[in-house]
Amino acid sequence: MLTVDIDSNSGFCAGVIRAIGKAEEFLKDSKGEKRLYSLGAIVHNDAELSRLVNQGLVTIDKEDLDEMVAADGEVLLIRAHGEPPQTYRTAESLGFSIIDCTCPVVLKLQERIRNAYSRIQEEGKGQIIIFGKIGHAEVLGLIGQTDGTAIVVENTFMLDEFISDGTIELGVYTEVFSQTTKSPAEYSRLCSRLEEKMAAYNELSIERFKGRELLKVHNTICLQVAARHERLSRFALEHDVIIFVSGKASSNGKVLCDLCKSLNIRTYHIDSTEEIKREWFRADDRVGVCGATSTPKWLLEDVAEHILDLNKYVPAWEEKFASGENTDNQ
Repeated sequence: MLTVDIDSNSGFCAGVIRAIGKAEEFLKDSKGEKRLYSLGAIVHNDAELSRLVNQGLVTIDKEDLDEMVAADGEVLLIRAHGEPPQTYRTAESLGFSIIDCTCPVVLKLQERIRNAYSRIQEEGKGQIIIFGKIGHAEVLGLIGQTDGTAIVVENTFMLDEFISDGTIELGVYTEVFSQTTKSPAEYSRLCSRLEEKMAAYNELSIERFKGRELLKVHNTICLQVAARHERLSRFALEHDVIIFVSGKASSNGKVLCDLCKSLNIRTYHIDSTEEIKREWFRADDRVGVCGATSTPKWLLEDVAEHILDLNKYVPAWEEKFASGENTDNQ
């Protein structure tokens, strides 16, 4: 008999819950008298976005903001990803009232990067490397803390390329940070690779290189996200099929879905129930439904219910096959 479990650790992270809660509170209290603009999608999930749009939320992008002449007291929500300092200056100059929903974890990371940048400026030499997705909203906010000078690296292949072309210097003081939603394992591999390269360049063993303090690695991946990786790995291994639910634009969703796929080949990435196919399932499968930090619990529940409804009527031959009966002589 097919069973469906929902991963209890999946669903909105604390930062997204806080941002959506503030948006809902404003929309309820304003009763349509004031519009609430969100700078960028408040969450990378079409179903949840549609729900908030129906309540009155208006999503705009940076180009919309740059083209505005005056906001006349309108309200702008800064989502959990955060923004660079310039965005706040632009919004305030236009007359926006700001609801800042930047995740506290991201705010702390921005502060740490600002402090590192100040240290490097004082010394007159050094570099900041950010492990993250190029163009991601959070990463753009982090780069903004360094006046655009931080180097963004997506993987070890890109790290090697940047070392080869001189973008990353191996002989200068370096501080490394990670986007808060990245894979802890990938971050560890990238930092180890950089350490090996810098040690070799300076003709030092790893142990002696550590003593020179030329490289400082900061642990900046969100603890909630880091714990989710470990728990999700177990969840993927405990089930025959994994249905991973998240928007295709979600960076965190891609990282977590790739993690599931690396452990369970029968992993399918969807963002709505319409994408689910009956042929993915067998009569006795243990199905696991999970998602990203941008996936609402109600959507996970809808997906689980849809899978159960889809598998209520299992063809007779499939039931016999699952039970081990031989139908060849019948």
